[in-house]
Amino acid sequence: MKIISADFIYTPNGFLENKAVAFTDTIRYIDTLEVLQKKYPEAKTIKNKPNSVLFPGFINTHVHLEFSSNRTSLKYGSFMPWLDTVIEHREELVGACDNDVMRTECEAMLSSGISTFGAISSFGNELEVCEKTPQRVVFYNELIGSNAQYADMLYNDFLERIKASEACAKESKIIPAIAIHSPYSVHPVILQKSVTLAKQNNYPLSAHFLESQAERQWLENAEGDLKLFFEKYFKTSTPVTNIQEFMYAFDTYPTHFTHCVQANQVELDYLAQMGHSVAHCPRSNRYLGCGRLAIENLNLPYSIATDGLSSNDSLNMFDELRAALLLHNDIPIQELASRLLKSITSDAADILGLHCGRIEVGKLADFAIITLPEAPKRVDELALWSILYTKKVSSLYINGVKER
Repeated sequence: MKIISADFIYTPNGFLENKAVAFTDTIRYIDTLEVLQKKYPEAKTIKNKPNSVLFPGFINTHVHLEFSSNRTSLKYGSFMPWLDTVIEHREELVGACDNDVMRTECEAMLSSGISTFGAISSFGNELEVCEKTPQRVVFYNELIGSNAQYADMLYNDFLERIKASEACAKESKIIPAIAIHSPYSVHPVILQKSVTLAKQNNYPLSAHFLESQAERQWLENAEGDLKLFFEKYFKTSTPVTNIQEFMYAFDTYPTHFTHCVQANQVELDYLAQMGHSVAHCPRSNRYLGCGRLAIENLNLPYSIATDGLSSNDSLNMFDELRAALLLHNDIPIQELASRLLKSITSDAADILGLHCGRIEVGKLADFAIITLPEAPKRVDELALWSILYTKKVSSLYINGVKER
């Protein structure tokens, strides 16, 4: 048993002052330090620096590690020029992204308090790193393949990668999961197979959806820049599905849709009606010129996520939160700060079906501790100050073990 105290503790009911948490691998009790020391006299007490704030460990629901070697190879500003450079530099970027590179980025996520992340894996190359990293990893085996001729082969490879992640899950914090690359890149037959598989095994399920205007034009009208892309690389001018058909394929199982920047209100309302959620990646959307997801109009749960270094400059969660503060300038800043913190803690945990994300008795003992530069004058501004003045957490616990 251990006891950790802080000046402020972030809970589902707001910030508590001068409280402490007794924990093993899970949270056992929350009260004043004096009460907990009397209740557990043998417990080790962990005191933090003045002006400390104790949060649940943060959850990054959507990240690609396989392009972590990218710095200036890919073209930002617009989606299609970016996609062209992904094709052009894919082999060299993936080749340069060895285990050391990916471990470095896992460490970077640790430093910003990320105790859990969702890793989107196209090839399974990240599995060894994700197995050994201290974080809990929802390992999304990604399905891709729109050509019916190769669909069975690609699906069988996908199944082998799922088996590999299941084997690792037995002795690590890996949680096997399924990701659908996008509506334009997955054939409806294998899409339906994968949704059924997720449902049968209770795997978390994710899908990129309506990230760019080019995607919408292609799916709606078989026109635009993606038509030229498919004609050039795949010798086809016909989409394998449309927006509605793709959405309806997920009707029977809650799915975490990524981006949705170009989804209209009718489509977003339908996703909400079906019990789905959205991963919002502010910097990625801005860097690729995709537009702004109007989170103020969403009536479904959402998380804030970093995406990968193919469309971002860091995997630091505080960098992402500050970008969101600036991007969504029509929402009152104090309200937005509070919503953003909820989106990377309790909301993200609920979306992924995880038993963490809250400082609450019975939850997993994942803690991110930050230290503010001075004592806050008003408790109701703690959410904003925590985002603005934090680059790295002071310490991080996962399943009750100090990892930073």
